[in-house]
Amino acid sequence: MENPIKLKMNMNSLFTMTRIHLLIFVSIALVSCHNRNPSNTNSLTGWSSKDKANAGFSENDDYKGQTAPPGMVLVEGGSFTMGEVQDDVMFDWNTTPVKQQVRSFYMDECEVTNSEYLFYLEWMEKVFPPNDPNYKAIYQSSVPDTLVWRDVLGFNELLTENYLRHPAYANYPVVGVSWLQANQYCKWRSDRVNEKILMDKGILNDLYGMDSTKVQGKNNFNTEVYLSNPKLLFEGDSTIYNYGRSGDLRQVKVSDGVLALKFRLPTEAEWEYAAKAIVENREYNNIRGRKKYAWKSKYTRNAASKYQGDQLANFKLSKGDYSGVPGWSNDGADITIQVKSYEPNAFGLYDMSGNVAEWVADVYRPIIDNDANDFNYFRGNLFTKKMIDAEGKVVIIDDNSVEFDTLDNGQMVPKYMPGEIKYIPITKRDAYMRNNYEKAYNVNAKDGDLASTKSYEQDEDEMESAPRMYNSPVKPREIGESGLIIQQYDEKVRNTLISDETRVYKGGSWQDRAYWLDSAQRRYLPQYMSTNFIGFRCATDRVGSMTYKRRKPSTTKVRY
Repeated sequence: MENPIKLKMNMNSLFTMTRIHLLIFVSIALVSCHNRNPSNTNSLTGWSSKDKANAGFSENDDYKGQTAPPGMVLVEGGSFTMGEVQDDVMFDWNTTPVKQQVRSFYMDECEVTNSEYLFYLEWMEKVFPPNDPNYKAIYQSSVPDTLVWRDVLGFNELLTENYLRHPAYANYPVVGVSWLQANQYCKWRSDRVNEKILMDKGILNDLYGMDSTKVQGKNNFNTEVYLSNPKLLFEGDSTIYNYGRSGDLRQVKVSDGVLALKFRLPTEAEWEYAAKAIVENREYNNIRGRKKYAWKSKYTRNAASKYQGDQLANFKLSKGDYSGVPGWSNDGADITIQVKSYEPNAFGLYDMSGNVAEWVADVYRPIIDNDANDFNYFRGNLFTKKMIDAEGKVVIIDDNSVEFDTLDNGQMVPKYMPGEIKYIPITKRDAYMRNNYEKAYNVNAKDGDLASTKSYEQDEDEMESAPRMYNSPVKPREIGESGLIIQQYDEKVRNTLISDETRVYKGGSWQDRAYWLDSAQRRYLPQYMSTNFIGFRCATDRVGSMTYKRRKPSTTKVRY
């Protein structure tokens, strides 16, 4: 029989060895987990965050991820079939199906309303007073065309005088806005959002409540100027900033992840992808069925028992019927209707079918060239760079250097606003030996540029006039320094209205038949023109991960 004392010693030794092995295993596991932590990036150099801070280097450890901007929802990106998925009854062949990938982005829940646009107009009138010669035509260039409601055989003067400004229409979508005006609003919104962020964080003092600072002309907050050099704002007036106890100006940079990204018009691919919202047709990683409208049905009427028979959007029902019979209005409106009057689609977006059509960023072409690019497709790129003066400083537009451009319809618009950084097209030298682009102007790439004509072997800079694929009108000759032009109509018989200034608008409106509610349908209009049925909404980019949670898209389930 084995000695009990020896057996006890062996058991203690075994227990001790087990504890040692367990400690070693736990240590290895902890080290392994620590090394797998994606946020631990200091191991490449051995410098910790504390070491970097002590040495005067910066590192952002506080970034918690991007949040949705005010009034916007996340549209998780993915692949989809862009174009007509039903019968092409018009036979214009401009909605041929193509497979496209769209990146995640944020989009306004609804169209920009009269109330929101009036805030923009009020700000423009305050900062650029129309009675000041330095700001000639700046405010007027932002005002929507209220005369779009007129009809030679219709009585609509009430809408002409009241639709934009009367409080009864405050939450109705703004109309009479051209593509150029919508684009300018997006730029203005970018600056106002970032201005508010910096004021809320106490970095920027209240610009509108200070006696020592007057927000007027070039003295207004501009995000790009601030990022370039905060001391360039307000002619170096230090009272606009809160220097804090240390006495140092803390500049917020792009690397801090605090400022909002630029607002813009959505691209055509983004708009159509967001409108179709095929996420509600998803079964695991497959899409079941085809979607024609923003809702999950091939019909325009509500099938729910409570609202059975009601229309799911605001559109023209038939000739002479915009709303239905008295006492039983099918869509609740004869013209536009208050935003969010109908249920949102699966992405949480309202009125993607009906109410008003919407401007998108793209220049119109009959064909979406899937062979050229199937990732985040967009036609309209003009690559620019900041203009640098002889002293090596960025050029900022002041009150006396505002340049105006005269549009084909005789309207005058500023090329740049006072207080903005001036940008110029990149040169061939800037694009030298690049394999992704060769020049600044890419609006007509592969569809009207020199490479797509019979003169492809020539140098465009040496030609007397640039080649033109489309027989669109040429801008009339300007007269004098005033910018006035000879206002005359083009008498030449033409086969197309397509040009590099023609922009796409998507979606059906209050005066369109149900055919145009199809998210794939596309129409076009010159960028300087406006109508009583086209509005717009803004978009901005999503940075980082595609969604908040992997394979769990942010959606709003809706039952009809």
